[in-house]
Amino acid sequence: MKSLPFLACLIAAMAGTASAADLRGHGGPVRAIVVRSGEIATAGFDTTIIRWDPVRGTAKQVLRFHEGAVNTLAPLADGGLASGGEDRRIAIWGPEGTAPTRVLEGHTGPIAGLSVNKGSQSLASASWDGSVRLWNLSDGTSRVLGEHRGPVNAVLHHGRSILTAGHEGKLRSFPPEGPPTTRELGLPINALALAGAELVAAGADGKLRFFDADLNETGEIAVSEVPLVALAASGDGRYIAAAGFRGALAIVERKDRKILRRMSGPAFPLWSLAFSADGTEILTGGADRLVRRWSVATGEPVSPIVTEATEARLKAFESHRGAQVFRACVACHTLSPDDGNRAGPTLHGIMGRKIATASGYAFSPALTKMDIVWSKETVAKLFEVGPTAYTPGTKMPEQTIGNAEDRAALVDFLEKATR
Repeated sequence: MKSLPFLACLIAAMAGTASAADLRGHGGPVRAIVVRSGEIATAGFDTTIIRWDPVRGTAKQVLRFHEGAVNTLAPLADGGLASGGEDRRIAIWGPEGTAPTRVLEGHTGPIAGLSVNKGSQSLASASWDGSVRLWNLSDGTSRVLGEHRGPVNAVLHHGRSILTAGHEGKLRSFPPEGPPTTRELGLPINALALAGAELVAAGADGKLRFFDADLNETGEIAVSEVPLVALAASGDGRYIAAAGFRGALAIVERKDRKILRRMSGPAFPLWSLAFSADGTEILTGGADRLVRRWSVATGEPVSPIVTEATEARLKAFESHRGAQVFRACVACHTLSPDDGNRAGPTLHGIMGRKIATASGYAFSPALTKMDIVWSKETVAKLFEVGPTAYTPGTKMPEQTIGNAEDRAALVDFLEKATR
């Protein structure tokens, strides 16, 4: 039987995007966040990269290429991105377009970290194959800088040197010439960040450690009782945000080595962090598939934290064939009014609702001019002939459900679960 392809409903499913402070659209844990003026880019376990409008909080574009989780992103000077994934490949994306302009291959394990030098001439990559590679972005060639005995979790450009950290518990600094400098910490290091002139390392013991340019330790602070897996530094280097398992999130004043405040959120692992371009917010990506925004000044979430009522509804219908088909759409559609819009509009109350009228959602002009009213028959027709034929002008990815029984099961489920 043929069902909806994974993430087929993702991003602008009805040719619009949701307006909300939290960024909703990924179908799995959010693994990477890049923030720059005019854009936020995120990547996750759902194999996608999403470019967002940071002012409206809406998705602008979804990029699909990797055959597995996208673990890391790095911004390029021309407005493009570099992405690295579980599929061992690095994709180079231009500022526009939906296909990579170059694909870099050479690692034999998942890519865990990427760093681009200031002018974007070179790209450093860290892999769980135990290697660090330095790529020439003009011709795609690379050379191996050095080997770690185990997964390499993080890599950074620092001036003309390359800094790396791995599961084996060592920091390394590779200069342009000569042997690397090594610092032994004796425990896995999960993330690195540069704050001012200092290097900050996140350890599996829940501590932050600080180092100078020669890898001499300059201080430490205990942040969590569980491993820290994500770091971000504010643009002025004053603050460090650290996050890890069980939703641990803290802001640390770097100079004074003290915790300024802790944030209390869902007890999900947090995998990625970034400060907003103006430094007033921290963005977190976690296992709940959302990119949440937190106020640096107050430590409070910008939007209320809501429960995942849609998942509860799916569980209530877990034996229904239509619920199994719908799971391909849960990446961007919710069923409950409590969960609101994601990258696509909520389907709560869809039966009997005119197309492009869901509250709080920005639809494309083409859809707002149509007279379609959603019913079991019209939803089935949408997936029988496909969005391009049934709703011309939509940005919804072209797709059909060829099996009539699957279509019938889906619409029956929607009719029951969206009341």
